[in-house]
Amino acid sequence: MAYQIPEHGLVVIDKPTGMTSFGVVARIRRVLSRQMGKKVKVGHTGTLDPFASGVMLLVTGAECKNAAQYSKLDKIYEAIFYLGAHSTTGDPEGQIIYEEAPLVPNKITVQAALKKFEGQITQRPPIFSAIKIAGKRAYQLARDGKEVEIPERTVTVHSLELLSYQYPLLKVRAHVSSGTYIRSLAVDVAKTLGSTAYCTELRRISVAEWNLEQAATLADFGIDS
Repeated sequence: MAYQIPEHGLVVIDKPTGMTSFGVVARIRRVLSRQMGKKVKVGHTGTLDPFASGVMLLVTGAECKNAAQYSKLDKIYEAIFYLGAHSTTGDPEGQIIYEEAPLVPNKITVQAALKKFEGQITQRPPIFSAIKIAGKRAYQLARDGKEVEIPERTVTVHSLELLSYQYPLLKVRAHVSSGTYIRSLAVDVAKTLGSTAYCTELRRISVAEWNLEQAATLADFGIDS
């Protein structure tokens, strides 16, 4: 039996890979509107890249007015960085360029590099992101071949834990403030190591107190992803 979506409330979704956040919203809106027999407003509280999966908070009906509050919450991610290569988008969807003679850092060096990024840091979001510039999404401008310059921002990395490392794959768990881009973190960590990197896998484990154990899949709502 499919789950019921609240007309006014919060929906915790485990977003699948290969789908945009707007695609998830559209599917939930379609099911909820059919369920209620009328058009119901549905919104998200922060996007997840198409290649990424994990916890997404959706708001429905009257709860949409609180979307901005949810978007400010801390998040935890697990990610795999591929060292010794660069992606034009920072993820597997871009053009991958491999280094000819990459540096191979040892585990101690990697752990020391990760520690440098804990606390308040400055990072520049990727040009292929949902950030709006002059009313248009940055990724739309980038796809059109236009020059995109996104200002640096200050974010907080509460912790950046090494989960496993076997070159070229570096797996981390990052507890971060809202607005932190893990793709940018991959690039910056690699730069500290004298290398390049892109984020090959990304899974959002939690948003504040909402985690994967509480999240429903699209299939739970009778939606074919």
